[in-house]
Amino acid sequence: QVQLVESGGGLVQAGDSLRLSCAASGRTFSSYAMGWFRQDPGKERVFVAAISWRGRGTYYADSVKGRFTISRDNAKNTVNLQMNSLKPEDTAVYYCAASANYSGSVYYRHYDFWGQGTQVTVSS
Repeated sequence: QVQLVESGGGLVQAGDSLRLSCAASGRTFSSYAMGWFRQDPGKERVFVAAISWRGRGTYYADSVKGRFTISRDNAKNTVNLQMNSLKPEDTAVYYCAASANYSGSVYYRHYDFWGQGTQVTVSS
């Protein structure tokens, strides 16, 4: 089991940056591949970025490639999402997720544990 807690969301203007963090409990964090998803009200959860167990592999949705960077620190049990050049269409609730069996998956069903989400709002 792993518990995930996101932080770092907020209200920013287009072009600004935000850094989301996800803190994980438990001593087996390094055995989970991690991902970030986002969701608008009434819509499905959408893949944003993912990182492999040791951080050697990173994966991004086309919509954020070149603007967002995912990273992890297994010593600190954290995974981060650096978001630059934010756009109004990036507005959503962002969720951190852990997968025991899939690295780099874009399917939310492949993730076993989820955080509570953090709101990101980008004004134009």
